[in-house]
Amino acid sequence: MTGPLLLGVRHHGPGSARAVRRALEGARPRAVLIEGPPEADALVSLAADEAMRPPVALLAHVVDEPGKSAFWPFAEFSPEWVALRWALEHGVPVRFIDLPAAHSLAMPDGEAVPQSAEAVRVDPLRVLAETAGYDDAERWWEDVVEHRADDAFAALGEAMAALRESYGDGGHRRDLVREAHMRLRVRAAVREFGDAVAVVCGAWHVPALRQRATVAADRALLKGLPKAKVDLTWVPWTHRRLARASGYGAGIESPGWYGHLFGVPDRPVERWLTKVAGLLRAEDRIVSSAHVIEAVRLAESLAVLRGRPLAGLTETTDAVRAVLCEGSDVPLRLIHDRLVVGDVLGEVPEAAPAVPLQRDLTRLQRTLRLRPAAEEKEVDLDLRGDTDGARSRLLHRLRLLGVGWGEPARSARGSTGTFRETWRLRWEPELSVRVAEAGIWGTTVPAAATAKAESDAVAATALADVTALAEHCLLAGLAAALPVVMRVLADRAALDTDVGHLAQALPALVRALRYGDVRGTDTGALTEVATGLAQRVFVGLPPACVGLGAEAAGEMRGHVDAVHSAVGLLEDAALRGRWRAVLHTLAARDSVAGVVRGRCTRVLLDEGALDDDGAARLMGLVLSPGTPPGEAAAWIEGFVGGGSGGLLLVHDERLLGLVDAWLTGVPDAAFTDVLPLLRRTFSAYEAGVRRSLGELVRRGAATAGAGGGSGFAEEFDPDRAEAVEPVVRMLLGAGAGG
Repeated sequence: MTGPLLLGVRHHGPGSARAVRRALEGARPRAVLIEGPPEADALVSLAADEAMRPPVALLAHVVDEPGKSAFWPFAEFSPEWVALRWALEHGVPVRFIDLPAAHSLAMPDGEAVPQSAEAVRVDPLRVLAETAGYDDAERWWEDVVEHRADDAFAALGEAMAALRESYGDGGHRRDLVREAHMRLRVRAAVREFGDAVAVVCGAWHVPALRQRATVAADRALLKGLPKAKVDLTWVPWTHRRLARASGYGAGIESPGWYGHLFGVPDRPVERWLTKVAGLLRAEDRIVSSAHVIEAVRLAESLAVLRGRPLAGLTETTDAVRAVLCEGSDVPLRLIHDRLVVGDVLGEVPEAAPAVPLQRDLTRLQRTLRLRPAAEEKEVDLDLRGDTDGARSRLLHRLRLLGVGWGEPARSARGSTGTFRETWRLRWEPELSVRVAEAGIWGTTVPAAATAKAESDAVAATALADVTALAEHCLLAGLAAALPVVMRVLADRAALDTDVGHLAQALPALVRALRYGDVRGTDTGALTEVATGLAQRVFVGLPPACVGLGAEAAGEMRGHVDAVHSAVGLLEDAALRGRWRAVLHTLAARDSVAGVVRGRCTRVLLDEGALDDDGAARLMGLVLSPGTPPGEAAAWIEGFVGGGSGGLLLVHDERLLGLVDAWLTGVPDAAFTDVLPLLRRTFSAYEAGVRRSLGELVRRGAATAGAGGGSGFAEEFDPDRAEAVEPVVRMLLGAGAGG
């Protein structure tokens, strides 16, 4: 070697990775310099650990502000990773030469050097692809680099030099500072090791590293840069985060495809289409060997027609769509998600530096056999078991800390009990940053979650926020935080006079009471607060429902439903009796908004606190000619709105007759005003319910029902009962035969 060997690469390019390996094997340098933060030099040896499995990333974050962070990802097919592994295998020193993370993370958002308004950021690959007549930079890269057997370092270096001559820094003004630091590090390595130094960096930087700049000029660019105290470590990464769609600026669109190109020894198209066939067969699609053979032929033919040296991802995708998917794009989305991108999650050794909270989380994940994974998966937890209960508490505590590893989901079994939970889990690399941020609250997950809950309770301004936090503490098993949360809750509830706020807070509080039986939590203090809150709602609700506009009335209707559900969960007969008295008051008071009166009437009817005659009387009064049509329509929306309101009209023809008679009597001038309300009400019904109502109205049953019909025959019909008896027995598990 007669000077530093500059290997300009594309980040995460398998062709560049293979070329770097060949170049290093041929040159045998005494030192390898890699684009990356110099603080990571102390972490290089961990890359040789057998537990280190890419994709991984170097994570740097400011010690006092962990949210300010940066990642340097490495895949198995990244040229930088190949160079790092080659150096470790051959005992060659490795140095990172980019601008230190202490400077780059301390810089404000934007560029290190003031940027002119006319500066435009240049994508080098896009410019080169357009110059060569390509409209797709990925396809140009495949043809020029991935499908070539020889190394393209010299050609890429010349192309980038031409671009730098035309575009200068290309709008990447921070690169001027970074390249100045790189030149200083290269000079230092040459002084230590001689010219036998290999530099692996982005091809864009190669012309700048060849530039004859003085040491004084480079140091002048670095003078006065802000600096922060930073920590670095290795963290797992995913193929999905390598994809450009996920927001990583130097990413690639198809990491799974590039990993395939890098890993297979030969016949990449045939092996790729075999993988696709295996995936489709696993999804119960019929794919034969003949399909694969024909798809290979079609991909190769398309490459010839398009003038490409070999079939690339575009040709194989077109062949898969035409042959294996029969022209459908639906299976292609599965192929893109599982293979083209992939759900590969890397691993790092336990010896990697980590904040104490991360170590405790890793210990809990191992103890509870809840391993992080890049692919999304659902986990059903039975809270009556010790292991599943501990898993639930861990996931709830992490959510409270802002680490969104899991999100609650609706159970596939349709269970609504409190003893079962369903979670949707997916580990994203950014969660490592969230864990580092949460480390300020404590060194273990329980201690950190407790401190965070207490702090959130004190800082909360809305009563509903405090009740939601109390519910979360019970779900997470944070008994130590409950005294502080309950004290704040009692104070907020005593001072808040807004009935809407009290009604919003009550459901979460009552739901939290249900967790005591399953989770073994003492909810005595919570019961007292919930009962007092309910009493205050009962007193304040009637005057709060007077003189409301349409929007406010709709909100109050929602509050009535929420309070009714909450009171139903409280095992207090006296409280339920008083709530029914409040509902009777609201249903009979003309000054209350129509939608609220209608809803209260419906709730009383469903609860059996109002008989059919009473409901018909109230409906007849509100639908009388003296009531404005808009008010009557709002009452109907409150009474029969919702999914089950249509069934009430189907089975009670007397109520349907009242609605039908009122509707046919609405004056023409008022009909257009009430139509939107009625359309919104009846459009919520299922198609079968709407069809049944239409049949009843068509044959005149509804009109006849206005005279007092109940919708049921006077006597039992044994023939009709016998017809459905086998189905009922089958549903009950008794067997169709009796």
